Amino acid sequence: MKIINEVKFSMPSFSVNESVARAVVSSFLIQADPTVEELADIRTAVSEAVTNAVVHGYRHSSGKIELVVRILEGNIIYIKIKDKGCGIPDIEKAMQPLFTTAPEEERSGLGFSVMESFTDKLTVKSIVGKGTTIIMRKKLKNNE
Repeated sequence: MKIINEVKFSMPSFSVNESVARAVVSSFLIQADPTVEELADIRTAVSEAVTNAVVHGYRHSSGKIELVVRILEGNIIYIKIKDKGCGIPDIEKAMQPLFTTAPEEERSGLGFSVMESFTDKLTVKSIVGKGTTIIMRKKLKNNE
């Protein structure tokens, strides 16, 4: 699928940068003319993915979080969030609602559920000890 435009962004795994990621995505996607609801959904999904990288991926360490946002042909939004943290041993289990590896931090275990509900397609790839990549896609309906 043809890339119309793309932005790549890298940030340290500080929790404060979750809001920076939302701002970068929002600013970039304005050119695709999303509805307020579509933009809110995407911002929420990005927040969850970045928070997962900070809280779970780099739980006992720190590192970089890479963010790629593309506007694809057909007004499809592609977002990739990648960390080089600890990885997920069991992706299927981790994607179950209410599952969390950080109950002591009062985490609800709904991050992947939220990402799935606000996007059209969610792909999670992970290798223990090497990190996790989350890819989200959403077709904007405002221009149909």
